[in-house]
Amino acid sequence: MRFRWFTRVAVSFAAAVSLFTPVFTPVVRAQSRSESLRGYSHAQSRIEVDWERKMRAAPKPELLREYMKHMSAEPHHVGSSYDKQNAEYILNKFRSWGLKAEIEEFDVLFPTPKERIVEMIEPERFHATLKEPSIPEDPDSSDANQLPTYNAYSGEGDVTGQLVYVNYGVPADYEALEKLGVDVRGKIAIARYGGSWRGIKPKVAYEHGAIGCLIYSDPRDDGYFQGDVYPQGPYRPAQGVQRGSVMDMPIHPGDPLTPGWGATKDAKRIKREDAEVIMKIPVLPVSYADALPLLKALRGPVAPEPWRGALPITYHVGPGPARVHLKATFDWGIHTLYDVIARIEGSDSPDQWIIYGNHHDAWVNGADDPVSGMATVMEVARSFGELIRQGWRPKRSIVICAWDGEEPALLGSTEWAETHADELKDKAVLYLNSDSNGKGYLGIGGSHSLERFCNEVARDVDDPSRNKSVLEALKAHRIEQARVDEDRKDISERADQRIDALGSGSDFTPFLQHLGIASMNTAFGGDGGGGVYHSIYDSFAWYTKFSDSTFEYGRALAQVNGTVVMRMADSDVLPFEFTDLADTVQRYIEDLKKLAKKSGREVDFTALKAAEKSLSESASRYEAALAAAPLDRVRRAKELNELLYKSERKLTNEKGLPRRSWFVHQLYAPGFYTGYGVKTIPGVREAIEEKHWDEVEPQMRNVVSALEALRDQVDAATKMLQSK
Repeated sequence: MRFRWFTRVAVSFAAAVSLFTPVFTPVVRAQSRSESLRGYSHAQSRIEVDWERKMRAAPKPELLREYMKHMSAEPHHVGSSYDKQNAEYILNKFRSWGLKAEIEEFDVLFPTPKERIVEMIEPERFHATLKEPSIPEDPDSSDANQLPTYNAYSGEGDVTGQLVYVNYGVPADYEALEKLGVDVRGKIAIARYGGSWRGIKPKVAYEHGAIGCLIYSDPRDDGYFQGDVYPQGPYRPAQGVQRGSVMDMPIHPGDPLTPGWGATKDAKRIKREDAEVIMKIPVLPVSYADALPLLKALRGPVAPEPWRGALPITYHVGPGPARVHLKATFDWGIHTLYDVIARIEGSDSPDQWIIYGNHHDAWVNGADDPVSGMATVMEVARSFGELIRQGWRPKRSIVICAWDGEEPALLGSTEWAETHADELKDKAVLYLNSDSNGKGYLGIGGSHSLERFCNEVARDVDDPSRNKSVLEALKAHRIEQARVDEDRKDISERADQRIDALGSGSDFTPFLQHLGIASMNTAFGGDGGGGVYHSIYDSFAWYTKFSDSTFEYGRALAQVNGTVVMRMADSDVLPFEFTDLADTVQRYIEDLKKLAKKSGREVDFTALKAAEKSLSESASRYEAALAAAPLDRVRRAKELNELLYKSERKLTNEKGLPRRSWFVHQLYAPGFYTGYGVKTIPGVREAIEEKHWDEVEPQMRNVVSALEALRDQVDAATKMLQSK
């Protein structure tokens, strides 16, 4: 699993919205960087800049390659022996670099397949292989102990019915089917990957009466339509299959049997039949080679033009005459997770924590997802060890995490966050996440109180292949890719490049959306292509041929994230900033107004607009006070910083969102029917989208209250800066 930076960074960020070691030569640019850092006095800025330069010189591409080769050498899914071995490998590396580290264990429900059958019995017989063949050019594709192709947390079942093609399987597709006179009740739906997170497809199919669901990878999306397939090219071969979870994570991520509390060994567990996030119907993924005979046997209306993929057939929606037998049964075992947690104690404020994490488990070998990201975390940890030996010590504590169980359901991060929830709410300043890393342009998503900080960090890191910073490279790319003048003007003239809002799909979710901890997610991507996501072909051979083969962008990500952690850990005044946040909220409100107008219902946004304006004014006053304050002599600095890092908590509501109380953030949430995709101001937006008109006003009040609470927090910080 991952927040899909690789395939989307060129689009989502540009439109502003898975060998050998060279010598790395830093670029020299005409534009000089400011030596004055936000939240630092001039004297402390000079000291910090010097330490950061030493840190950015430390990461080595050859070590990133070494970590990847070791960790991706064998399949390492949850419950496998190599998963535990990788955790111990990371632990030993952390300790060898002088960091205090330990493994925290959690016991979670993780189903693995016992029996999988997909066969067409009418109008002719066809038995799907449900297996990815080994490729001679890729030795890891024949590794033993690979998880079979399946969808975790599928319902069990043995069903037979006519097949209906439902495109991406989102609610709008069923509206289109209804207009065509096609009903899926009592039938098996076949959906293609894309358009939403995979778990939405069986969820919506079940809501419309389907008895089973198949999900296939169409070559238009990540196969031969995009380019040469593996091993000649980076895209998905005909029998490649995307594994993945279909747990209903927009309700809540984490262990299905311990919703809202940590899955420790002695934890209370609910019955499996009472777990609302497990799918109710059987679901299996198939390759486009296995999907082709099924889709070819459909008749009924011709599919609408946007529904048509790249298979050599006329796409019909059915129902039938294709009739399919689908069976899926599972071993519903409890398996142990191994979270590796390293700590660097802060010198001045040890009870303020900067947390940085990436997961280490994979569906199979996982060189791209997640080892490309995990390797950069390890290089940051090693670099910090070097700095500590040279005399550096952060003011705040740094917690470095290697999560287990992310792929099935964000298990390791969620169970750790739920177990330590009270302490995290009190102490966590920032959660920084990475997942997978490619090559191209820096992608950043996160809390918009960190937008300016993100820009300032990106300004100070060199792009490995361009004679400019990663910020300048991103800006130039966005301008080039912008489709309308309004976007081009915003990219060119706005002081800060916009960052994306976070939905779900990676380990930032429990920190940001459940605990209200300001969060960031970073990765490089956009250059090159890929179609091996969650398959046996996500291997060292694939990555070193088609992705960041020189590991220079892995080095760059280590430099970016190491700078984020150091700069946040060492600042006099934490570098939160609220004018960009207020500006972003204003844009969200304008989007809501357009949505409401399109719906034909009258919605009063007066109170919401007033709350945003009031926050904007408070944010400006804070900026003025910060500019005037001598940052090395701020009175009650620890209390001021606590106000700043707890500001994100003010954007939460303890009652949570409708029908999913685990998600408490009022600005960002994964969509109930999008999964990974973010919904901004989700309570109001989804009330309008889903026509829950009685919820619009109370959800609006919740957002107004959150914005007013944040305003008051910012005002309190301003007064503290102004106090003599």
